Amino acid sequence: MASSTAQASHWWDHLQHLEGSRDLSEIAAVAGRALVVLSQTYAQAMHRDLLALGATDAEVVLMGGACDLDGVLRVPANAALRQAVGGTLTSLNARTAASWLEHCTPGHLITPAAQTRWAAWAAQAAHRERYARTPVPDETVISFIKEMKRLHPHSSRTRLLRMFRDKGMACEQKRFADLYTQTMGR
Repeated sequence: MASSTAQASHWWDHLQHLEGSRDLSEIAAVAGRALVVLSQTYAQAMHRDLLALGATDAEVVLMGGACDLDGVLRVPANAALRQAVGGTLTSLNARTAASWLEHCTPGHLITPAAQTRWAAWAAQAAHRERYARTPVPDETVISFIKEMKRLHPHSSRTRLLRMFRDKGMACEQKRFADLYTQTMGR
């Protein structure tokens, strides 16, 4: 996963030069429709291609993305739907796309009826999650990791972070990962 638009641009440029690769707008023109699921970072890296995609006659839906584009129906990431679609915020765009498809009219990505169904469902399903977790210093996180690995030696880093947060303590995922690697050496 790219952490910057520059890294994502490099990735996208590399893919475009692989043998057999095809332009997004060519694929959409043949298929008549395209569902594109992108984070903000990747959408920024692919901006030119997304503009070209919007210029086709295809039905184009962009899940997530970075901005609205002419000819493209954008469904921005909505963290309030995370509970309804399941999973983590990292997978929100993909899970939202799956839910979008469930609301579509068969054979089409965009119809007024499907957009109405989606809007009604999203309004009903939206749930703003509020966490009342306490920020803690690195030493507390490290002590927790050591103790939990002693008690649950086969627990994954992700599982330990869930356990940590379930105890009402706050720690951003990357910070936890860095402290876990520092503590466990991997």
